[in-house]
Amino acid sequence: MKFSSQRSLATGFATLAMAAGAYAQGTPTNGNLPAGALPSSWDPTYNVCRGTDPKCYNNWLPNRQKRVLIYSRTAGPRHANLGTALAAGLNPPLNANNTAVAGLKAWLEAEGIVVDYTEEASRLPGHTATYAAVIFMSPTRDSMTQHGRAVDPALAVNTTTSAYLDSPKVNLRQYIRGGGGFVAIHNAYGNEYNWPWYEGLLGNANYYNHGAAQNGTVKIVGSTDSSTAGIPASFGFHDEWYNLVPYPTKVKFLATVDESTLATKSNSHPGHGAFHPVAWCQYYDGGRAWLTTLGHDASAFQDGSSLPGQAQFKQLIVQGIKSAMGLTPFCQ
Repeated sequence: MKFSSQRSLATGFATLAMAAGAYAQGTPTNGNLPAGALPSSWDPTYNVCRGTDPKCYNNWLPNRQKRVLIYSRTAGPRHANLGTALAAGLNPPLNANNTAVAGLKAWLEAEGIVVDYTEEASRLPGHTATYAAVIFMSPTRDSMTQHGRAVDPALAVNTTTSAYLDSPKVNLRQYIRGGGGFVAIHNAYGNEYNWPWYEGLLGNANYYNHGAAQNGTVKIVGSTDSSTAGIPASFGFHDEWYNLVPYPTKVKFLATVDESTLATKSNSHPGHGAFHPVAWCQYYDGGRAWLTTLGHDASAFQDGSSLPGQAQFKQLIVQGIKSAMGLTPFCQ
């Protein structure tokens, strides 16, 4: 599936902020920072703190449950592995073709994790939520705006403002700032292009394009991380091999694709050679984010399929989710 390229706004915003002397206004006030001081983990481009600096990082709320929410709403192109759009509400009946959500649900329930799922933006949790992680399974475009409520009085809470329409974005940001876990799979990178905070959550990266869906070799480069434990140093896989602009930065890289194994190349990572990351992790704005561009094929989510590397992909995804939940060490 191909999408049009989008240009990140974050760099432009940062430049404008610097020109206006606005960095001082973005100084975090939590913790005991001296007046005008910035913590070493402060990122002025995305106006957030990174890492586990106690001035920035929020430890887990005591009521976190062994429970996750899968979010797969699409407001644009929809990957075939998502199947038919789900009905409104929490945990509606799954259709036979809702392969990715059904696969994730089965994998996590086998680990004793309770799974909820939805395509209703209003269900995204806020800072007091008990979910240990929220999983974005290939949502697309402006999926976090409650489209339709502004023009349908029966659905609108307040038709004179847009505050309610954007409340899912507020909820996600407050959830992360409260110590929440976040997992992005595949076309979560084709979601909310024009929201710099979300781009930062993805690892300062955004979807640009991809070459042909084809076989390639995944290489583990973060072998000490719990999410890659027990996975072979390299394995064959079939995917679209996303290129990202901006290129991910300030993250721990976990896996790459060996571009020499791709029959049809489409490398748009200027200045980074053939190092083509496909999975990484980071602490971001108080929470934990585990991120991968892998997961295009429906058969990747079907145990026993003939897709090369399906078992390794499953292991990577499950272990990545568990680390974001805090069940295993995160991003080591």
